[in-house]
Amino acid sequence: MKIIHTSDWHLGHQLHGYNRDYEHQAFLDWLADELEAQQADALLVAGDIFDTANPPASAWRMLYRFLAKVSKALPNLDVVMIGGNHDSPSKLDAPHELLKAFDLHMVGGIHRLEDGTLDVKRMLVPITNKDKQTAAYVLAVPFLRSADLRTDNLDENDDRLIKGVEVLYSDMTQAARELLAPEQAMIGMGHAYMASGNYLKCQNAEYLVVISMRYQPQFLLMT
Repeated sequence: MKIIHTSDWHLGHQLHGYNRDYEHQAFLDWLADELEAQQADALLVAGDIFDTANPPASAWRMLYRFLAKVSKALPNLDVVMIGGNHDSPSKLDAPHELLKAFDLHMVGGIHRLEDGTLDVKRMLVPITNKDKQTAAYVLAVPFLRSADLRTDNLDENDDRLIKGVEVLYSDMTQAARELLAPEQAMIGMGHAYMASGNYLKCQNAEYLVVISMRYQPQFLLMT
């Protein structure tokens, strides 16, 4: 399979009051051409699609034009996009069912079932090869906010946020392992502050996030 991975488009961004639509459109045109030239099987976009939670209409038009263009050029292309800390989970999730019908998967935020358990099916996205067989599953985990996490049965030394993220990723990984056939790969994709697999706390960090995972040969982590 050929997979192209990108992130942090920040559509709608302005630099010191100057609109950057020209730059963003140039990038999206290049990406569409590259996807076609490489005959890619999947495009993975790991968050921060937009620059703000309330992007301008021009940014949405740019995104939808791009998706329509690549869908027409590559009908079998799987597209998986997740929300980042700059994105609005609810706004990205709004067109989910419509986009899913065209193999375009947008996961803005996590979802839970009525009993409070994680809706893992929403975030386990199959991607197919050129024979239209499921070759891998993407663990499409959007940026995690404190309200997304469940922190029952914490040890007194546990950090609530760190442990909550660890538990959620562990649950997703276990669900994927139960679903995978031996010949299928697992691809982990998230949007988080990381350093060498551990949490990274920047001077102006908006959040503190850690991902702790055990890797296996078929596992690729993308952030």
